Amino acid sequence: MEECKVEIRLKRSHYAKHHITNEEVRRRIENAIGPHVDLLTIVQQRKLKWYGHTTRSSGLAKTIMRGTVNGGRRRGRQKKRWEDNIREWTGLELRNTLRKSED
Repeated sequence: MEECKVEIRLKRSHYAKHHITNEEVRRRIENAIGPHVDLLTIVQQRKLKWYGHTTRSSGLAKTIMRGTVNGGRRRGRQKKRWEDNIREWTGLELRNTLRKSED
């Protein structure tokens, strides 16, 4: 039993010696490949671009996006919708984003 405790202690000290923080990993990556755009920023840009594209069209994607399909949402905590993300990122109400996307 004592041997197991010693082994666990050794593994912990080995891990503590080589532990690297997330900030350190990000810094090393930036030094290796140079400055880059964050993945979340890329996703936001692409979602906003697609949102503008669909609001200018008159297809099925626009119908689904606006929520005019029959039926209701499930019980419990609701999942985020596209319009929730758009509202959060732009700081505008949905009707204002629709106007701006059509301009």
